[in-house]
Amino acid sequence: MALTPSNLDLKLGTTAPEFELFEPLTGLKKSLNELKSDIGTVVMFICNHCPYVVHIASGISDFAKDYIPKGISVIAINSNDYIKYPQDSPEKMIDEIKKNGYIFPYLLDQDQVVAKQYSAACTPDIYLFNRNMELVYHGQFDGSRPGNSIEVTGVDLRNAVDAMLQNLQITQRQIPSIGCNIKWK
Repeated sequence: MALTPSNLDLKLGTTAPEFELFEPLTGLKKSLNELKSDIGTVVMFICNHCPYVVHIASGISDFAKDYIPKGISVIAINSNDYIKYPQDSPEKMIDEIKKNGYIFPYLLDQDQVVAKQYSAACTPDIYLFNRNMELVYHGQFDGSRPGNSIEVTGVDLRNAVDAMLQNLQITQRQIPSIGCNIKWK
């Protein structure tokens, strides 16, 4: 595991790159265009085995349950090479959805093109786009990490989404996420 921070190459204000990816749970391809919200859209690069994702998985599930009813779209993407890391296979993704109670699409970026388009570097890597699909937040879920005593709350992402919902300025001081590097082919 290489501890890796978010890559901040995708600048605030950038339009979300479009994609169409396979959803293991349904066996269908889903596009950003069909999954996005006209209020706000969270795109998260996660995986099944990263201890940083495992640590916040229940918090991600709680976040989705709180904000999807408010019109926020939540989309998770697994870009890891599951040939080298079979614990990130499509079948194991379905297990993770069920285990963690994910109520959002969890998509497979098998060729890793989408991760590269978003300049994703780690898991978790979290992006928030506004109604115009412009990037307004790219940062950590919260300050909790495996081994520290900070409670998992999602406060950083929640504050960004709440500000967006209230038409307030989202802080420009965004702390990069940190986690395992994406397992590139």
